Amino acid sequence: MYWIIAIVTVLIVAYFIVINGKAFGAVPKGKRLERIKKSKLYHKKQFRNISHTPSIAEGYRMSKVTYDFLFGKKHPLLKPRHPIPSVQTDLKKLDKNVDVFIWLGHSSYYLQTDGVSFLIDPVLSMYGSPFKYFNKAFKGADIFKPEDIPELDYLVITHDHFDHLDYPTVKAIEKRTGAAIVPLGVGAHLERWGYSENKLIEEEWGAEISLKNNIRIIFTPARHFSGRRIQQNDTLWTSYVLVTLTKRIFLGGDSGYDSHFKMIGEQYGPFDYAVLENGQYGEAWRYIHTLPEDVVQAGIDIKAKYIFPVHSSKFALALHPWNEPLKKITSLGKEKGLNILTPMIGEAVDLNSLNQPFKVWWED
Repeated sequence: MYWIIAIVTVLIVAYFIVINGKAFGAVPKGKRLERIKKSKLYHKKQFRNISHTPSIAEGYRMSKVTYDFLFGKKHPLLKPRHPIPSVQTDLKKLDKNVDVFIWLGHSSYYLQTDGVSFLIDPVLSMYGSPFKYFNKAFKGADIFKPEDIPELDYLVITHDHFDHLDYPTVKAIEKRTGAAIVPLGVGAHLERWGYSENKLIEEEWGAEISLKNNIRIIFTPARHFSGRRIQQNDTLWTSYVLVTLTKRIFLGGDSGYDSHFKMIGEQYGPFDYAVLENGQYGEAWRYIHTLPEDVVQAGIDIKAKYIFPVHSSKFALALHPWNEPLKKITSLGKEKGLNILTPMIGEAVDLNSLNQPFKVWWED
């Protein structure tokens, strides 16, 4: 009996030591928590989606899905057999007057338009998790490091999951970041990591903020969830609409398909470019991640002229082949007459050029 008590005690102490590590961020409290409690999106100590959103779809059990992910037989192409093709563009040497999109793998990308720079959901520490050596990036997809990031006008975070909000990266670029744009509650993590309160633009859906050079950013809905600890949904998740003097760009973040895409398209579209989640999906998670056919419909709903599919090709967070998302989205997009843009990781895309060709680089 004493041995059992001792083991349980050790496990509890170990848990609290780990969960209080800096990578796990901070729980919203004080003025931030009071502001959260006043939000119409917050109910019974949780942020909510517009529609009822189960974490797992009908017909699936969390225990079975977890077991299959951890111990089930894996597809031979779950991870690439060869290094991912990529281009080592020097971000620090980019002309600030050039409008450019550069995918950094998974959901991380560098965006420069109208003389203003943005870095979205950067995960450049080589791991899509709070622990080293777990969920390691594919070779070739790991070419960019935090030190490659230039002086930034804005860091933009869509939600606080580890594959979107990376402590080592965000901490490393703090002194090079003008301001951080985050959904309500997520500022608690950044403040723990050294970001001052006056450096944070922290809002909820519907908020519209004026940025440099007459650019506006609007916090818009997404259908997802949040959390870096056991407690989930204590911070908000979001998509964004970026409106400049020359372009409209939709930054989708993570989201299952729902009516909000059509609502955003009607209110803020059409969009010149949309960055949409396409990868790390499964039928069991269809409420919180878009399947390829959902991505196509979302692109139609928001009235996007060009679509950048992201959330793939760097980490194995689902059970599909690593290159399936790009194969499916390009095929489905062609059927629907959509313009799907598929640059390699690190390949600079000129946002003012409509005829840039892309290789079919994902053929393993």
